[in-house]
Amino acid sequence: MTSSADGNTANTAAADLPHDGLVAVVKWDCPTCELVAPVLADIEARGSLTVFTQDDPAFPEAVAAKVHDADLGFSWHHDIETVPTLMRFADGDEAGRIVGWMRSEWESFTGLDSLGEGLPEFHPGCGSLSVDPAHADALETRFGSSGLSARRVEFGSQEDIHEAMFDRGWSDGLPLVPPTAERVAAMLAGTSRAPDDLVANVAPDLADCTVEKAAVNAVMAGCRPEHFPVVLAALTAVCNDTFNMHGMLATTMPVGPVFIVNGPIARQIGMNSGINVFGQGNRANSTIGRAVQLIVRNVGGGRPGEVDRAALGQPGKVGFCFAEIEGGIETAPGSGDGDTGSGWDPLCTDFGFEAGANTVTAFPGEAPRSVVDQMSRDPESLARTMAAALNAIHHPKLVLGFDAILAVAPDHSRVFINSGWSRQQTALRINELTTRPGAELVRGAGGIAEGVPEFLAETDLSKFREGGLHLVHCGGGAGLFSAVIGGWVNGDVGSQPVCVEIDPWR
Repeated sequence: MTSSADGNTANTAAADLPHDGLVAVVKWDCPTCELVAPVLADIEARGSLTVFTQDDPAFPEAVAAKVHDADLGFSWHHDIETVPTLMRFADGDEAGRIVGWMRSEWESFTGLDSLGEGLPEFHPGCGSLSVDPAHADALETRFGSSGLSARRVEFGSQEDIHEAMFDRGWSDGLPLVPPTAERVAAMLAGTSRAPDDLVANVAPDLADCTVEKAAVNAVMAGCRPEHFPVVLAALTAVCNDTFNMHGMLATTMPVGPVFIVNGPIARQIGMNSGINVFGQGNRANSTIGRAVQLIVRNVGGGRPGEVDRAALGQPGKVGFCFAEIEGGIETAPGSGDGDTGSGWDPLCTDFGFEAGANTVTAFPGEAPRSVVDQMSRDPESLARTMAAALNAIHHPKLVLGFDAILAVAPDHSRVFINSGWSRQQTALRINELTTRPGAELVRGAGGIAEGVPEFLAETDLSKFREGGLHLVHCGGGAGLFSAVIGGWVNGDVGSQPVCVEIDPWR
């Protein structure tokens, strides 16, 4: 976490804390406090009084025994909600208090008569600075039980924090949001999990990542607290032997984790499943995947040029996350297409979850590529187009080794849905259409050296392993386009998609 070296760190001195007697808490920017300033001077003159002033250290001028509560520590620790507050201490403990101004109460409380002659009988107080929204979060972080344990990184008053974060190697190449203690505490409010809970061991260093460390990186990525449960679930999905994040980092292929969110939570946090679904402009889509990638970089040590050995890479390695259009769940605000449902079961049902569950699926994928078919109006013709596009993944003659996502936009999905084809039926037919004779795929066939071994020449070969093709419904409501997201080496020797449930944030 970051902090500025010139920040206000003053604390109320222990010697200034009350042990016995009367204590008043005031602020200059309060009409009632200004009104009772002469009363406070009168109380001090006739007995004993210590005044804690929240804003102007010279207020009230007529009182000699005053302490500037510069960091609002006294006000916060004593739960001051209204000023003026008049308190009595005995043996170091509070023995009573009154708030605002009412002459009869002040006289009874202090045992002094004739207080504030000429003043109104009653005047309500003002809100304490310690409960002002401008200060409350910072005070809770500083003095409360947030449980933050991350090391603070101090920056000098003349140091550019954004450039300093770049220089320390924390960034993916884009600007970061400084992870101040206040911002990290606010991010942690997005989950009920304790800051020191272990989320995962992050590859390649297999370093422990706590909820707090994940929150630090989520802040830097630009997430909001309501996005944080999805970040935690997505991190869990990639940090296991099944997904094999270490292997995917080390490969020279241009792949990274692709996250697909299902369930009502996608709508609730404003994710985009519609127009420009893979593009810019939606905060949740843009920052959730980025947060996971920053955790892999900053906690796990997965940096490009080191363990990350991608020969080319691709823009999605900064962060690639989107939501699926689902039946009964409208497209998220800002998507622009107003599509109200799919008619297809959501992706999470491929992994044993019920439709309507809040899940995130991690898929080891490359960048999307467009599939254009503006002529097909029957499902068989369109399925053949999809099969032809999918056969080209990585190489037309390489089969069985690579999973894929077929992202089907609404104008294409309607062709299948209106003909009664379910998502599973569509995937099955496309799989059949991607099955080809081994003689066409062996090394040397077609004058191309690449291909499968010669012993497979007499075998019909499917492009994908069983269950390796995943159809996802997303995209704008106009445009006869779909997209293919090719996978990495899949199965036991590579990486397999992982789907996990998202814990609610409240």
